[in-house]
Amino acid sequence: MAVVIRYGTPDDAEQLAYLVDLYRQFYGEKSNLTLSLQFISERLYLGDSKIMVATDGDDLVGFIQLFPSFSTVTLQRLWILNDLYVVEEWRSRHVGLQLLQAAKAFALKNGAKEIFIEGAVANTRARRVYEIFGFIENTEYKYFHLPLNSL
Repeated sequence: MAVVIRYGTPDDAEQLAYLVDLYRQFYGEKSNLTLSLQFISERLYLGDSKIMVATDGDDLVGFIQLFPSFSTVTLQRLWILNDLYVVEEWRSRHVGLQLLQAAKAFALKNGAKEIFIEGAVANTRARRVYEIFGFIENTEYKYFHLPLNSL
């Protein structure tokens, strides 16, 4: 069965929370389904991100989440592709590419200049998908972050 890509809704919160929890564990965080549900419910309720889900019937098998940003230099909208996760059994079925295509279509429709993504150096499989899709590694800017707190 082929997956269907659609926008996430509040009705998806519990299944999305489960995927978010798996995603967090993939990156070395401890499982916390309660906080995952709170976080994703807030995103869906507040609408401060765009979430698209890959579905197989009633089951969610992946998601992508974009956060808005802007470039003052170019005076254009940007989207930060913060999260992309596909359930392990579905990873070889191009679900990630389908989610990326949906994100690209959304960003183009909304007049965005570009989509940014960062990925773990060790996650070579994901980096290969990004490159196949057309993402270009940034060699012009070096990114920094300032840790303020943690869960």
